[in-house]
Amino acid sequence: MISAELARDLAELHESARREVRSIDPITVAHPDLTIDDGYAVQQAWVDLQVADGATLVGRKIGLTSRAMQQQMKIDEPDFGALFDYMIMPSGVELRHADFVDPKLEVEVAFMIGQRLSGDAVTIDDVMAATDYVQPALELIDARSYRVHPVTKRARTIVDTIADNAADAGVILGGEKVNPDDVDMRWIGAIFSCNDVVEETGLAAGVLGHPANGIAWVARRLAPYGLAIEPGQIILAGSFTRASATKPGDRFVADYGPFGSVTCSFV
Repeated sequence: MISAELARDLAELHESARREVRSIDPITVAHPDLTIDDGYAVQQAWVDLQVADGATLVGRKIGLTSRAMQQQMKIDEPDFGALFDYMIMPSGVELRHADFVDPKLEVEVAFMIGQRLSGDAVTIDDVMAATDYVQPALELIDARSYRVHPVTKRARTIVDTIADNAADAGVILGGEKVNPDDVDMRWIGAIFSCNDVVEETGLAAGVLGHPANGIAWVARRLAPYGLAIEPGQIILAGSFTRASATKPGDRFVADYGPFGSVTCSFV
């Protein structure tokens, strides 16, 4: 396992990149033998830095839930990251593009958890029973390490992504708050547009067959670390569209039909 000292050093490197809005080399360039567990150790060290700086952990995000993305990253499971209070934004928010390194948007379902989910045997039924409501969401992702290195042309690995808090930068919540028992969540869909041009469409079934499967997975994945999904936390289940690039002047609308919409713009 990676040492605590190295994990903290690499976490501080990511934090400086976030604050200074600049790209850094993926950590596997200098440390090619790092494992997925090492990536999570770096992520946890970054989480500790955020908490020490006064931020509050409010939930988790799940990424790489589609089979195509897992095959591209040469893995057979999703990844997860942490959500903090300063990341949560309302629909209609206007964002400064220059505040982010490489901002992209993904269309998701957010789960608001009312009961603790812990242990290595959490099921989809447990998740449904523990969920107060779900609602439409956009995830703002922002890779702080180069997705493709400008010199070597080497793509970053799953270890690099995990160490970079699974590329999470924010959550935009909107639309209707829906009782999970009142809808077949597999059929929650969205039409995602940029500047009135449809960019993506998708169904929540694209997230591991059912978005609650992602919540169960992250609860089980947290268990070996002595962590759990706690009451009051927000969990992003994973994207059911491809990530959409952004630029200043763009306005995005995710139309979830009967469940409302989520919007944001960039200046």
